Amino acid sequence: MTLFEQIKYFTAYLQTERDVSPHTLAAYSSDLAQLLAFVMREKGETATAQDIDHLLLRRYLAGLSKDTKKSSIGRKLAAIRSFFRFLLRRGTITGNPAELVATPKKEQRLPFHLDIDQATTLMEAPDDEQKYALRDRAILELLYSSGLRVSELTGLDIDGLDLVGGMVRVTGKGGKERIVPVGGRALQALKNYLDLRGDHEAKGALFLNTRGGRINRRSVARVVEVHVTRIAAFKRISPHTLRHTFATHMLEGGADLRAIQELLGHASLSTTQKYTHVSIDRLMDIYDKAHPKAHTKNGE
Repeated sequence: MTLFEQIKYFTAYLQTERDVSPHTLAAYSSDLAQLLAFVMREKGETATAQDIDHLLLRRYLAGLSKDTKKSSIGRKLAAIRSFFRFLLRRGTITGNPAELVATPKKEQRLPFHLDIDQATTLMEAPDDEQKYALRDRAILELLYSSGLRVSELTGLDIDGLDLVGGMVRVTGKGGKERIVPVGGRALQALKNYLDLRGDHEAKGALFLNTRGGRINRRSVARVVEVHVTRIAAFKRISPHTLRHTFATHMLEGGADLRAIQELLGHASLSTTQKYTHVSIDRLMDIYDKAHPKAHTKNGE
C-alpha cells in the first residue's frame, strides 16, 4: 500500500474500532494529511511508510517550526507516532521512526482568566429583551460555575441535571463520567431557561440551538463572543477562558488542588498545577500592595 492508503486504513481503524470522537478523528486526519503532502514531495507519490525514517521526520518538523506553535508540533508528532505504532503492530514496518524524534518542549504560557468583576459583568451581559438571553445566561453561568469543557456542556442532557441537589453529570475525555456541583446563580439561570422551554422532564439535549437541535461547540463560542463584544470590557475570550477562570478563582478561594483536579476532570495533577502559577502571581501582587515592608523607602 502507498502512504496515502496506509493513512486511510489507519483513520478507518480509528473511526470503526477505536470509536474516537469526530474532533479527534479530524485532528488525526489533518495532521497525517500534512505529513503525506511533505513525504510525497520528498519521495514521490508512490512513497510508503517504509520510506520514512527519523531524519525525514525531523526535517519535516523543522520546516513546521517556522510558523507553528510547539504545542501544535507536539500534537502532530503524537499523531504520527500513533500511526506508526498501528503499522508496527500489524507487521507493516519493523520499527517506529517517530520514537527517535524528541517532542518539542512546550512554551510555558499562563492561562488567561477574568477577575471576579469581569466574570460578574459577563454573566450579566445577556439582555433579557433578546430572544435567547435566558439560554445564553444559563450557558455562561454554568461554564463559570462548574468549569466545564465546551464539549461537556454541549453533550449535556436534561436528565443529567439535578436542580434540587445542585449537581450535573458530565461526560469528559475518554468517556469518563463525573458529577460536578453547580452554584446557586447558575442553578437559577438553568431553572429560568427550562421554565421558558417548559420541558423540565424532557429527554435529550439541555441546550438547544436556534433550530431546536443540540447546540454545538461553535455556537457556544459565538454566545461567549457576542456578549464579550457587547460589554467591550476585555479582550476577546473563548469558552475555555471561563474554565480557566473557574479554576483560578477556586484556587484563590482556598480550594485544594486535588479537589480542583477532580472538578475539572484532569487525568493528571500536573495539568491542574498550571493554575498555581496564576495564583502565585496574584498573591505576589497582593503582597506588594499590602505588606508594609514590600518596598523600601524612596522606591529603592
